[in-house]
Amino acid sequence: MAEFTMELNDEQKEVRDWIHGFAADVMRPAAAEWDEREETPWPVIQEAAKIGLYSLDFYAQQFFDPTGLGIPMAMEELFWGDAGIALSIVGTGLAAVGVLANGTEEQIGTWVPQMYGDATDVKVAAFCSSEPDAGSDVASMRTRAVYDEAKDEWVLDGTKTWATNGGIANVHVVVAVVDPELGSKGHASFIVPPNTPGLSQGQKFKKHGIRASHTTEVVLENVRVPGHCLLGGKDKLDERLARSRERAKGGERVKNAAMATFEASRPAVGAMAVGTARAAYEEALEYAKTREQFGRPIIDNQGVAFQLADMRTQIDAARLLVWRASWMATTGKKFEHAEGSMSKLFASETAKKVTAQAIQIFGGNGFTREYPVERMHRDAAIYTIFEGTSEIQRLVIARTLSGMPIR
Repeated sequence: MAEFTMELNDEQKEVRDWIHGFAADVMRPAAAEWDEREETPWPVIQEAAKIGLYSLDFYAQQFFDPTGLGIPMAMEELFWGDAGIALSIVGTGLAAVGVLANGTEEQIGTWVPQMYGDATDVKVAAFCSSEPDAGSDVASMRTRAVYDEAKDEWVLDGTKTWATNGGIANVHVVVAVVDPELGSKGHASFIVPPNTPGLSQGQKFKKHGIRASHTTEVVLENVRVPGHCLLGGKDKLDERLARSRERAKGGERVKNAAMATFEASRPAVGAMAVGTARAAYEEALEYAKTREQFGRPIIDNQGVAFQLADMRTQIDAARLLVWRASWMATTGKKFEHAEGSMSKLFASETAKKVTAQAIQIFGGNGFTREYPVERMHRDAAIYTIFEGTSEIQRLVIARTLSGMPIR
């Protein structure tokens, strides 16, 4: 078991510097353009694919880093570059995690490569869980999956929302209800292969931030997928549903497919928030050193300097929580006190606060699109919302600490 450390090894530093170079040289110069266009930055994804940054191999290497720091390190550097473009690059990863968390080895080997394509033919994937009336309240999910035993097919009907890469994805991973009586315990995840009839893109959202990331509704109308597209397989599902029914009688709580995916990804989202916060802090620090008022740099004023001190302290604290949770997940240590939720909660709240402070330090300039902190502040707003709102994270933490069904 790898010991927890705050020091990256030489190989990790090389990877970090490589990603940082791509973020600085390719992502940063393109950030404002794609934010204004509100379109998927395919040319940037293509460049990432050419150098191996957007590939299954790269993310597998980081995912299996024995220290657990590979993924958070990569996320921080990419989101330091630009959150919208970075989410377009890493959005496929959530769908991949959905397969890794719930699929068989054969399913992983078959579908995950198809999510990325290759450097000459780049693809993306989408994870579809949220619905118009079922975001944090996953038990209210209405998308149904009914098994057609005669044809060994599952028939999916419903509408998903807030799907990153929805509609443009080569592979969609869809969470659906297979047993309504079990509530959130009666969910399962399905692969919808490329060009499957009945799946279409619904509304594309015009967002406050992360505007280079494609976010839509996904409509499923009599979507038929082969039986082997049920992640984990029918036998495993039947066994899980049977156990859930027995446990439900005894009042025991059981995790569902969507929650397994989110728990695995929460520290990574925290790392994204750290990257955006760090970017805004660095911009504010440099501005405070060069901007003069009353004959001296504004950093000479305690009111500004103390803000920067707080910003840096909060960013470092957030990174430590993220690294701890990532190390625990990789080394198999149980989140006894919801350490994964803690990392996501603190890092996301830090990103919102730090980017707001950065705008304040820039003054009127920070309120314009001439400077990147305005965009960073808009981007940071998403971290306290997606993959579990801050309120949900607090609920998870409070329930873990108290052992009570706090509502």
